[in-house]
Amino acid sequence: MTTEISKPLGRTAWLVLTVAAIGFLFDTYELLMTPLVLAPALSELLRVPPNHPDVQLWVGRVLWMTALCGGVFGLMGGWMIDKFGRKTVMIGSIFVYSFSPVLAGLSTDLTWLVFFRCTTFVGVCVEFVAAVTWLAELFPDKRQRELAIGWTQAFASVGGLLVTGVSAGVGYMVANKMLPNLPVGDPTNPAWRFTLMTGLLPAIPIAILLPFVPESAVWLERKKSGALRRPSFFEIFEPKLLRTTVVATILSACAYAAAFGTLQVTVTQAVPGLPDMAETRAKMEPLIKANKGLEKQFAGLDKESEEFKTKDKEFKDNLKKMGKINKEEVQPRRESVQFMQELGGLAGRILLAIALVSIASKRVLLWIFQIPGLFIIPLVWFFVFQNAPHLFSYGVFLAGLCIVAQFSYFGEYLPKVFPVHLRGTGSAFATNVGGRMIGTSAAFLTTNLIAPMLTIGSNNFEKVAYAAGITGVLVFAIGFVTSFFLLEPKAEGSPE
Repeated sequence: MTTEISKPLGRTAWLVLTVAAIGFLFDTYELLMTPLVLAPALSELLRVPPNHPDVQLWVGRVLWMTALCGGVFGLMGGWMIDKFGRKTVMIGSIFVYSFSPVLAGLSTDLTWLVFFRCTTFVGVCVEFVAAVTWLAELFPDKRQRELAIGWTQAFASVGGLLVTGVSAGVGYMVANKMLPNLPVGDPTNPAWRFTLMTGLLPAIPIAILLPFVPESAVWLERKKSGALRRPSFFEIFEPKLLRTTVVATILSACAYAAAFGTLQVTVTQAVPGLPDMAETRAKMEPLIKANKGLEKQFAGLDKESEEFKTKDKEFKDNLKKMGKINKEEVQPRRESVQFMQELGGLAGRILLAIALVSIASKRVLLWIFQIPGLFIIPLVWFFVFQNAPHLFSYGVFLAGLCIVAQFSYFGEYLPKVFPVHLRGTGSAFATNVGGRMIGTSAAFLTTNLIAPMLTIGSNNFEKVAYAAGITGVLVFAIGFVTSFFLLEPKAEGSPE
């Protein structure tokens, strides 16, 4: 069938693309605050140094709990997208994830921090499915639709780069006393709070543009005519959709598992274990040992005694010294690795957007990223990490390219393989149950199950790095095998 020449986009179409790009940009921005702020936030709220085992334990827990909540409520959001409309739910979800980080930044205990990180994930999980479904139905021209979905999703990786830059900028302003004092928290450690508060940014342009963008005409027409069938979770498991649902869910789980169990865990916990960070670790070690000794002594002391107050002051002074080392030496390296990861992700999303218009087979399109990843991840995490740390960031760039591009892939693929009344429901199940709930638990798998069992690695950081590599290889292999069962979307115009 010959494709007609695409008509130029009008003002409304450009507004739609702008809103979608903002949504994709900031959903990644909100999520990728986590590896940058979680360690210092937990350190302050738990009153332990950043590399304390309790911090490592809670990093895995928080990553998993927030993703679990996002998955559960994101699944409900998918049903709401089919029931109440794409635009309405998308806009609401953006406001949820805009205000939640501000409240997380004002948290004074761990419970509220975790709660508001959970609501942030909920907003992001719902927004992604709503946005890709909305875009898929607003552009009837096939080529324009693929370009719209491919290129707007590329802004998600711009969000990752932006949050890395903002985090560095906030750190600079805090160090130079350019920001006001906050009414809560440790005045010597406010950077993570200010970084979280920048999450309010997407609410401003969305509120301005909201009145000028339309609802999906396809959904609205069926809704008004009474032809829109009632969405049902059970229907996506009926025989005609079962294979599509199961395969998409497994593949989504593998992509998210690689992102959370390999990339994000590496940024939060493995970077300090790089061999060229040995001097930094040496500075921290005596302070950590001193505080462990003080913690044991606290148990037998009266909190009102002078001895307790003296030791408590020593304990806090050590924490401040560790915090300074972390801020000046560890955090910049984390930000550098995350920057390269996000740069790789952006390159992957751009490559996917280009490939969409020239490669018809969805299986081949996926293999472009899966097959290289099977070789890149073991090379980078098992060899480069220990033997060529100066090249590690470049390896993370390549891994980010192979992993993050798959998120754009599913954003383009999923709306095509489910009927109109199930596009939100089906996409939400694959993305949220497979990706957000099952896939993100790989962070817990890496840090709490695989790493403690390893006998290689001279410290916890190195063990986590090896564990991250094992997780990455495992899920890429599972994804590649599963891809052989992937179904191609029906031709346009085919009955649902």
